[in-house]
Amino acid sequence: MKLGILDQMPQPKGKTAEETASHTIEMAQKAEHLGYERYWFAEHHATRGMVSSAPEIMMAAVASRTSRLKVGSGGILLPQYSPFKVASQVAQLESLFPGRIEAGVGRSPGGGEFLRRLLADGKPNQMAEYPDKLKDLIQHLDGSAKVRAAPRTTGRPNLFSLGLGENSAVLAGILGIGYVFGHFIRPDRGVEAFRAYHDAFEPGFMEKPIARACVFVVCGEDDAHAETLAKEQDIWLLNVEKGLDSQVPTPEAAQKKYETLSGKEREKVAENRRRMIIGGPETVKRELDHYRELYGCDDWLILCNLHDWGEKKRSFERLAGIYLQQP
Repeated sequence: MKLGILDQMPQPKGKTAEETASHTIEMAQKAEHLGYERYWFAEHHATRGMVSSAPEIMMAAVASRTSRLKVGSGGILLPQYSPFKVASQVAQLESLFPGRIEAGVGRSPGGGEFLRRLLADGKPNQMAEYPDKLKDLIQHLDGSAKVRAAPRTTGRPNLFSLGLGENSAVLAGILGIGYVFGHFIRPDRGVEAFRAYHDAFEPGFMEKPIARACVFVVCGEDDAHAETLAKEQDIWLLNVEKGLDSQVPTPEAAQKKYETLSGKEREKVAENRRRMIIGGPETVKRELDHYRELYGCDDWLILCNLHDWGEKKRSFERLAGIYLQQP
């Protein structure tokens, strides 16, 4: 099993953005020591609690403080940006950290229309142009465009498109790039998406297909401990979906909110649990192995959004203890 981390850099309530960024560097170094293969960064804007707004910068920061860990973006909001500029950033990173850069891009607008326009410098909505922008990005990286992105490195990083179903999977396959399925967002289309990707794949920018999946995991000492920890993530996700404070609540605040959840909120929490794997090591292994077999995917990116950094680190340690050998 190949494991990596996808970090949204969620800011714990009571902590600063600076503290969160510092902890992230420490977590990435710990991940490398534990044997995780990669550390990816999300892109979120105009939130109170998501500190990862510039994955390219975080990739450089983590790569400079580790030695083997691959770093990636999960993902850059390509519809809002120039494919040439994104290609240039990726090429620059590759020149600094050869063989360790993985570029993941996605179709998300990054927020509402007002925020989308800010990111795109007022340009019209280009969401429908994502396939064309993805093709342009590929051509600027492989040299088939009129202008190849500089620096012209000897090697080039793998390129991935993020998606939630068959359409995105087919696009990635046809273009010959990697595919990352967001189980942590939409867990009901994984089987179809992975099948569609492998059926559609044709060697192109990448010679072989690489498919990954992302999922929330809280691995506790046992099932009861994991359930206690997961309440923070449950309430955090509930708040994010309502457009409320996206900082991770304290254990005390999460428990208090749990006790006053409405019927509809409890239903939503239960529904969101389908996006997560919660339990002690045995339960986590059983459930992750189930999805590994169901999807035919042994390459996973893990999210874990807890308030206490120590508990978050220990969750990743327990997961590593199941599948990974320390280098």
